[in-house]
Amino acid sequence: MSDLLNSLSVSASGMDAQARRLRHTAENIANADTPGYRRKTIDFQTEAGGGVRPGPMRLDPAPFTKIHDPGHPLADALGQYDGSNVEMITEIADAREAQRSYDANLKIFDQSRQMTQSLFELLRR
Repeated sequence: MSDLLNSLSVSASGMDAQARRLRHTAENIANADTPGYRRKTIDFQTEAGGGVRPGPMRLDPAPFTKIHDPGHPLADALGQYDGSNVEMITEIADAREAQRSYDANLKIFDQSRQMTQSLFELLRR
């Protein structure tokens, strides 16, 4: 019984972590065209019971892309300004990975819940 409850906890922590990762990925995609925007990243830390928790949000130190647009209000003397450091391909791949991990954790959570519910029904008899 303890293993089933532990699996519920572990899969719930995985869903929470992946949901945060998806949130940061969505923010990155939404701000891909914002000048000076730094990509947000998040790492996961393992917990004692086997679960994970999202670590602190960090800003990607990768350099900004230089955009040539002499008419832009942020353009320097060379007609360039700093864009964001968001790569759409990376963000789409991260979003897919996070979504699939979330879905896998959800299936494990649901199966553990069903097994726990069946076990309780057997114990009531």
